[in-house]
Amino acid sequence: MAYDLNIAWSPTTPQTEIEHTLRFAKNLGYDRVALNHIISGPIPTIPNPINNPVPQLTPPHPSFPGGANTNSKPSTTASSLPTVLRRATIIIDDPKTTNYRLADYTRAYDLVALRPRNEKAFSWSCLDTSEPPAIISLDLTSFLGYHIHHRTAMAAVHKGITFEICYSQVLGPGVDARSRSNFIGNILGLIRATKGRGVIISSEAKSALGLRGPADVVNLLAVWGFNPEKGTEAMGSAARAVVVNEGVRRRGFRGIVDIVQPAEGGEKTDKQEEGEEGAGKKQKQQKKGQQGQNQNQNQNQQKNQKRKNGDDGTGAGEAGGQEGMSKRQAKKMRKAGGQGS
Repeated sequence: MAYDLNIAWSPTTPQTEIEHTLRFAKNLGYDRVALNHIISGPIPTIPNPINNPVPQLTPPHPSFPGGANTNSKPSTTASSLPTVLRRATIIIDDPKTTNYRLADYTRAYDLVALRPRNEKAFSWSCLDTSEPPAIISLDLTSFLGYHIHHRTAMAAVHKGITFEICYSQVLGPGVDARSRSNFIGNILGLIRATKGRGVIISSEAKSALGLRGPADVVNLLAVWGFNPEKGTEAMGSAARAVVVNEGVRRRGFRGIVDIVQPAEGGEKTDKQEEGEEGAGKKQKQQKKGQQGQNQNQNQNQQKNQKRKNGDDGTGAGEAGGQEGMSKRQAKKMRKAGGQGS
């Protein structure tokens, strides 16, 4: 199962073009894709314009209740389209103007990514955000102006943040040699800092022409120094982990506990639970009553046995009688026997 968590979207994109891109992604083998809304400049007060990207064609996503139109019935062509998520990528120059709005974007979108443009914004995105983003997406075709330090990058990875490589940034006739050189150098720096961990691969394709098959992407990045095994993981299990973790973060209790599916026969009504509790109490009371009756019977038998032993004065009762009398009486009897002799 392959994931592409970055397909460019804008309010001016025609609906037919979005549908064509999604269908082509499905034919290439992508089962989960995310339409990416890039936000730059002042952050709008209404953060999510992607309400229903493909109405009545996108099947509802199981992890995100708001990821698709769950009220509408999917048409017969829904099987030819991948599952669509909604994503926002916020371009950051000054962290002070963004921090207080991240919680709103986390609630409105399925995935939230940050794209820092300077070293201060990069360090803040990795270490000091109030709501840790799912993805840090860098513009690898531009000159960053700073080095990606190992400690900063691994601190972000340990917090659950992933770094994104968008291969479509260097594909197409409009990309010059300088941009390709920056892209390769930045990929090498990112791999050196993260050691290939916490990295996902997306396309950031603006149309169907920018998409490539998963195997082609892995081979392309292997030429630029990315391990093929890591590349396959970056387009599969690593991207899936991002989707699942963000789903649990939004649905689960404090982002930790999530009820996936109750066991068969595990759900019980309140009346059934009350009936079981009452039956258990009755059984306990019956056991206590039986134990009390058995104890009373044993005590009565012991009393009767003692009375019988006390009534018998001869034969086998002599030894029992001597054992039953007190020491004082035995002493008197011994004195009386000595005087009589």
